[in-house]
Amino acid sequence: MDKENLYQLCLNFIEQRIQTAETALAQAREASNDDTKSSAGDKYETSREMMQQDIDRNKRLLIDAQDNLKVLEAVGHTAAADTISGGSLVHTTEGIFYISISAGQLQAGGKTVFAISAASPIGKLMLGHKKGEDFTFNGKKYKITAVE
Repeated sequence: MDKENLYQLCLNFIEQRIQTAETALAQAREASNDDTKSSAGDKYETSREMMQQDIDRNKRLLIDAQDNLKVLEAVGHTAAADTISGGSLVHTTEGIFYISISAGQLQAGGKTVFAISAASPIGKLMLGHKKGEDFTFNGKKYKITAVE
């Protein structure tokens, strides 16, 4: 398991989210443009408002995914350091964490790795720590066994 493989898995995750959001946004816009005014005026206005809310929601999802891509690119190829920071691969007694974006569980090298954001609660706790140190999260003690 190497960081380049994990980076690629996160990149694929984000690219899929962007593609899904772009498709949903295009479909919502098309549905809105195809909608014709019916004789039931209030019903039409309600329908248009719901379509606009759908467009706005998909825009936010797309912006969020694009922001995550920027974060991933920023931490993408950081060199290994003793201190945990964005881009670190952190081995603990309770699991392996890749400090990058919130992509959930990834399978790499036959192991489960949790891709987490540095802004997540556990990510914030890890930042600045080194191998051999420990921290407590949700009542569970984690000992850092390696930092790559």
